[in-house]
Amino acid sequence: MENHSTSSFSLPQRVLHWLTVFLVFFNLLLPDGMSEWNRAIEETGSASADQIASANIHAYVGIAIFLVVIARLFLRFTSGAPASPSQEPKIFSIAAKFAHATLYLLLLAMPLTGGAAYYFGIDVAGGIHADVLKVILWVLIGGHVLGALVHQFYWKTNVLRRMTVG
Repeated sequence: MENHSTSSFSLPQRVLHWLTVFLVFFNLLLPDGMSEWNRAIEETGSASADQIASANIHAYVGIAIFLVVIARLFLRFTSGAPASPSQEPKIFSIAAKFAHATLYLLLLAMPLTGGAAYYFGIDVAGGIHADVLKVILWVLIGGHVLGALVHQFYWKTNVLRRMTVG
């Protein structure tokens, strides 16, 4: 999966990474439409057209995240990824690989569990989506950002650069 002949991610990989970031933060920071729809369904058994439209936006963004992550995985397996920087201790390299794999799994599981709850009424999937996976995702995002900052300012590697300008 790693391609050690490249020192940065390809332009399509970088574009899809930042598109994923935008879409994920959109849904994490603006989940109100889905929350209002869910509350209305629980309290009255129905939702207004505006609540349904807002919930649909959240769901459609989730579907987009799922599709973008599939494309990212395809590119990762076909184009590879740069090797871990030599300055990075081996234990952190292993942790980074685990964190990336877990992020990919979460970014696939979140839309699947959210879709199962919204489209098929599987309440347990909604609880897993909103109460468990979302918390784990926030923790991994924090670790991912912290790792990038450690690379940039402590180990002084090019990790941040290879996912921004290449």
